[in-house]
Amino acid sequence: MSKKKFFILLLLSFLATLLVFNSVRKMLMGNKKKAKQEVPTEVYYAEHIAPILTNHCIKCHRPNGAAPFALTNYNEVFRKKKTIKKVVEQNIMPPWPADPNYTHFLDENVLSNQEKQLIYTWIEQGAREGDVKKMPEIPQFSDVSFLGKPDLTVYMDSFLVKGDNLDKFFVVKTPIEIPRDTYVRAIEFVPNKNQLVHHLNGYLYNYDFDKKNNVNDGIRIADEELHPEERMAEMALLKIHNDDGSMPEVVKSAVNYLPGVFGTIYPEGIGGFKLNRKAVLVANDLHYAPVQKDLWDYSHYNIFYSKTPPGRPTKEITLGSNGAAPVYPQLIIPPDTVMTFTTQFRVAADISILTINPHMHLLGKHFLAYAITPQKDTIKLIRINRWDFRWQYFYTFPTMVKIPAQSVIKVEATFDNTIANKNNPNNPPKTVKARFDLDGIGMRTTDEMFQFIITYLDYKKGDEAVSLKVE
Repeated sequence: MSKKKFFILLLLSFLATLLVFNSVRKMLMGNKKKAKQEVPTEVYYAEHIAPILTNHCIKCHRPNGAAPFALTNYNEVFRKKKTIKKVVEQNIMPPWPADPNYTHFLDENVLSNQEKQLIYTWIEQGAREGDVKKMPEIPQFSDVSFLGKPDLTVYMDSFLVKGDNLDKFFVVKTPIEIPRDTYVRAIEFVPNKNQLVHHLNGYLYNYDFDKKNNVNDGIRIADEELHPEERMAEMALLKIHNDDGSMPEVVKSAVNYLPGVFGTIYPEGIGGFKLNRKAVLVANDLHYAPVQKDLWDYSHYNIFYSKTPPGRPTKEITLGSNGAAPVYPQLIIPPDTVMTFTTQFRVAADISILTINPHMHLLGKHFLAYAITPQKDTIKLIRINRWDFRWQYFYTFPTMVKIPAQSVIKVEATFDNTIANKNNPNNPPKTVKARFDLDGIGMRTTDEMFQFIITYLDYKKGDEAVSLKVE
C-alpha cells in the first residue's frame, strides 16, 4: 500500500470516529436534557411527592410501623419536610447501605436523581398540596409480617428486658404443634415495636410423633450469661431431646435476624424444609441490646407453608468472626485508629449465591466483598461505602450468581475507632476486639464482629438465569 493510500484510509478512519463521537455526545446531551425536562416546573405533593413516599417510605413510616413517625398524608409530610430534605440529601433515607453503582439486589430501595430533585423542588416552591384526586392509594401493610400473609404465627414467650444498659443473651424455646406434617418455604422473625432484639439464629427441631410426648415440657428460656456449669444445667432443662435422650432432626439456620432485616423467601423449588406436627423453634444466642428502661418484648415468628416438597437445599457459609475463614490481622482495634481487616475463602466446587449478609458492629466504616475467578475475573458482590449498624440486610440477588470452582471470595472491612465516629460507644476511644465465650457465642454490641454470611446452592447449569423474585 502506498503512503498516500495509507494516509487517506487513516483520515477516513479518523472522520468516522469523529462522527460516531458526535452522535454519542448528542445522544447523551439529549438524554441529559430529557432527564431535566422530566422534573416539571410545578411540583405538588399529591401528584409527585406522595407516589415517591408510597414506593419508598411508608412501609415503615406509617401507623404501627417501625419508624418513629408516619408519612401517609399531606399534613404529616409537610411537618417533616425539612427533615425529609436533610436525610435525602445525606443519603440517610431511604435506608439502603449497599452501593447501587457496584451491584444490584431485589427490593432495592434507592431514590433516583429525578425523585430527589422532585422533593427539593417541591420544598423550594412552598410544599403545596395540589389536586388530592391525583393522590395514589395507600397500600395496606400487615402489622405482623413483611413477607405477606403467613400460614402460621407463633409467639415467643413475652419477656421483660431490664433497663440496665447491659447486653443480654438467652436461648429461647418456642413449641409448635400443627394438625399434620407439612413443608415450609420460609420462617420470618418479627421483633415487636420496641425493637429490642439485636440478633438471633434460630434452629428448628422436628420430632417424630412417637418420640416426643410433650413439646411444651421443659423451661422456655435459658440464660447464656450464667457460669458454664449453671448454663449447661439450664440448657438441659429446655428438654430439646427426644424422650429417649436422642436428638431430633434439626434444620439449622431455619430463621435469622439482624437489625433492619426483613425475612427472606425464595421462589417455590428453592430451599424450604419439612415441618413436623410436633416441633420447636430454638432461638440460639438471642441477643437483646442495652436499653435504659424496662421494656417488654413480644416478638413472634411467621411460618409460610410450601405447596411442594423442599427444592434444592440451601447451604450457608460464614467468613470472618467465628466462621470458616479467619480475620487477618486478628480483630483487635486500638484506640484512635482506622484499620482495615480482610478474610477470604476458596470455593472447592461451583456454587450459586442467592443471598449475602455483611455484618459489623458500631465501629464499622466500609465493607467490600467480591470473588476472583481462576481466570482472574472479578465478580462483584457488595460494596457499602458508609456502614450503618442499624440497617444490616440480607441482600438477595435478582438472579443466582455463579461462583466457579477454585474462585477466591475476598472480603475487606474498615473500622473507625476514633472520636470522629459518632457511633463509637467509647469516649475516649479504647481498644475494641471480638469477644466469644467457650461456645463461640455471646458477642456484645460494644465488642466488634466482621462477618460475611453467604446463602447458596450447589451449582446447576442454567442457575444464572433463574430469577429469585417471588411473584
